[in-house]
Amino acid sequence: MYAIIATGGKQYKVSEGDIITIEKLGVEAGEKVTFDQVLAVSDNGIRVGEDVAGASVEASVVKEGRGKKIIVYKYKRKTGYHKKMGHRQSFTKVKIEKINA
Repeated sequence: MYAIIATGGKQYKVSEGDIITIEKLGVEAGEKVTFDQVLAVSDNGIRVGEDVAGASVEASVVKEGRGKKIIVYKYKRKTGYHKKMGHRQSFTKVKIEKINA
């Protein structure tokens, strides 16, 4: 059984026991989170739309952190302009506990 959930502006295909990395939620490690925005559920066949209106996915937060640094480099030729910046994206790792469909 799997479900497709939407969180942080992205969609994720999850099943029970999966550990996924999503956008930062601001929740401490060990706490429970419920995702109410379920787009599709598949057990025997796939169900979408009004068939999954009351569905939810329960998960527990494993950890919060920041990803690897990426370098952003801006450069304009012939003018001597260049700018180097770094960026680290915050994330939350969650473990999917139960799919309520």
